[in-house]
Amino acid sequence: MSGTVLAIAVTSIALSVMVMLVAVAIVTGFKKEITSKVVGFGAHIRIKHFDNNQSYEEIPVNLDQKFINKLKSDSRISSVNAYATKAGIIRTSEDILGVAVKGLDSNFNSGFFDPNMLEGSFNFQIHSGVYPAIISKSVADKMKLKLNDSFVVYFIDEPPRARKFKVNGIYSTGLEEFDNLYVFCPLSVIQKLNSWNSLQAGGYEINLKNIDDLESVNESVYRESGFELNAQSIKTIYPEIFHWLELQDVNVIIILVLMILVAGINMVSTLLIILLDNTTTIGLLKAIGAENTGIRKIFLMVSSGIVGIGLIAGNVAGLLLCWLQYRFHLVSLPQESYYVPYVPVNLSVTNILMINAGTLIACILVMLIPSMIVSRISPVKALRYE
Repeated sequence: MSGTVLAIAVTSIALSVMVMLVAVAIVTGFKKEITSKVVGFGAHIRIKHFDNNQSYEEIPVNLDQKFINKLKSDSRISSVNAYATKAGIIRTSEDILGVAVKGLDSNFNSGFFDPNMLEGSFNFQIHSGVYPAIISKSVADKMKLKLNDSFVVYFIDEPPRARKFKVNGIYSTGLEEFDNLYVFCPLSVIQKLNSWNSLQAGGYEINLKNIDDLESVNESVYRESGFELNAQSIKTIYPEIFHWLELQDVNVIIILVLMILVAGINMVSTLLIILLDNTTTIGLLKAIGAENTGIRKIFLMVSSGIVGIGLIAGNVAGLLLCWLQYRFHLVSLPQESYYVPYVPVNLSVTNILMINAGTLIACILVMLIPSMIVSRISPVKALRYE
């Protein structure tokens, strides 16, 4: 009987730990993947003029701002780049499509786009008056464009102007909202279209080394940029995406609480059965002078051993499942709904330690309740009914 109960207790703890590890790994993986994609399109912080205009036409920012050198020397900041956007319409012989053409400076780090490139590369070399462009697969499919094809973009100016582009690369990130919108080209194209000089752009984009510094760096940038410019974090620019990601934390909290409760209840039941099975032994120990505290410690040590075995088994199973998913992408997802083609996982030592410590502490605390029964066992009655 006790052997079966112990096996059930170990299994319940192992399953609880495994579920908690997998749940936390998946949610943090989702947040990391989607955040990196949104940041890839818009950087962590964007500096531009205060403007209520919701279009992609921007008031030019002078690129000789004195505070930029100070930002570049900040150890928390990885890069500061100029950018500009302009609304346009792609027209081919068969169809038209509205897009936002985003100009990037020569120092732009294409590290985010490189692994997402399906064809070509992030190459902005201008040849024979034909401007290079990087488009998404969804735009390419809609407009029936292929690598090295040429297309014309009409810009909404007075009078309207057109520019010819060549497809130097085709990418796909899975963020349809952005893939359907952006076409990338050299910053100089937008500068010429807007009659700006080489020291003018739509604004600056700042990337950080660690997103945990986002709020503090954004406050510093806001102060340094003065009264004419506004600094916005990526969470402010796209609040709906990050609010959705924050809601996932609620699901994780619910799962963690439920799993810890399951493990705790099972340990209480296990300890009660162990105590009932060993009532005679407890009576004998008391009869020869053992104190309640000492006997209680013995049962807590036994129970702690059971918890320890369950923790080890749960960690092995949970980490193995996460590694298999990370390595082989066993569970796939519809990318158009979840922004990623498979379930992402992200494991950190901190999360693993917190889950194990929380489970261990919770189980030990709930085990204190049934262990109090030791003091109520009478040695006379226990030995009389042996």
